[in-house]
Amino acid sequence: MRRWMILAGLTLWLSSGFGAVRAGAEVPVGGAAWGQTEKAEDGKSSKGDDFRGGAKDKEGEQIYVREPHEKGKVTLSFAGDISFAEGYANMSYYYSHGGDITKCIAPEVIARMDGADVMMVNNEFTYSNRGKPLSGKTFTFRAKPEMAANLSVLSTDIVSLANNHVYDYGEAALTDTLDTLKQYKVPYVGAGRNLAEAQEIVYFRVGDMKIAYVSATQVERSYVYTKEATDTKPGVLRTYDPARFLDVIRRAEETSDFVVVYVHWGTEGVSQFEADQQGLGRQYIDAGADLVIGDHPHCLQGVEYYKGVPIFYSLGNFWFNSKTRDTGLVEADISLEGVVELRFVPCLQKGCRTTLVTDQGERGRVFRFLESISGNAAIDENGVIREKEGIY
Repeated sequence: MRRWMILAGLTLWLSSGFGAVRAGAEVPVGGAAWGQTEKAEDGKSSKGDDFRGGAKDKEGEQIYVREPHEKGKVTLSFAGDISFAEGYANMSYYYSHGGDITKCIAPEVIARMDGADVMMVNNEFTYSNRGKPLSGKTFTFRAKPEMAANLSVLSTDIVSLANNHVYDYGEAALTDTLDTLKQYKVPYVGAGRNLAEAQEIVYFRVGDMKIAYVSATQVERSYVYTKEATDTKPGVLRTYDPARFLDVIRRAEETSDFVVVYVHWGTEGVSQFEADQQGLGRQYIDAGADLVIGDHPHCLQGVEYYKGVPIFYSLGNFWFNSKTRDTGLVEADISLEGVVELRFVPCLQKGCRTTLVTDQGERGRVFRFLESISGNAAIDENGVIREKEGIY
């Protein structure tokens, strides 16, 4: 069964040569701006076939249309770092289990991901068969392009490429990554063939809300291996100096109902967020962010609120290596007024598998730890995150 929606007041066109779709025309909805099928018999996401450049409005904006899972409610979900890079323990596990990502990330976790209206992860590697590892870099991550098919199985609607590994095999491998994600119909933010593309905002229209996604990276802070995009060269969008990224956030705020900032920042292995992260997060909110989600430290960092807007400083590894790490999903129910409810769904990365934490004692341990490293945020026994009043 296919679901449809009438888009009034928008002019859309399909860049894949399908011709124009005018205002008032029928556009398939429910996981993509077109081509949405309702389910999932092959184990893939029920949410469909979004892809970058597939639908634009008259201003040239990247817009993907969703019918919400639940009428009157919009839920966004986020996970941290994933890697499908060859030569590492997690991929050895993947191949030894039949190349089935559902043996690596538990089906109950994937079901939770599929339950969101928009699901986002950090794509911490490059898709390519070309290039050489950057000289002097200790860890470099390159996946076979066909591994991008796993994103659909994981119900991933959009990825961030603003990180310190998407350029590990140079310019050609980065452009291969962009082409691969387009081939597999996965929108991306935070990198591009030039600065203009790296700064592009991706929008999702879910029900009556238009949601903007933007992304940038603060790392590397001492020596830069990962090239910043220029007017003529591919690379990532950087936010070490946030001026350019703040302009992107302001533009997103002017052209949407809700702005998501997904940022690569902080120090690896450090569970306490740092002053530079806090300073950047607050600038993002002052520029118009309605929710800030961080990654890069490869471990959980805490939560704080600034002007009523939540900053989740790091989601850590989601499925990245063989180490034992607390991780999870952040779910945000949103409205035109902002975040209605923020939840943390605890998971565990262990032995190259990511599973849902269901034991009440373990869930409580994770919630207590997360609250202990947070600022003015409280986390209840159900993982609901709220602002503590009168802290600062």
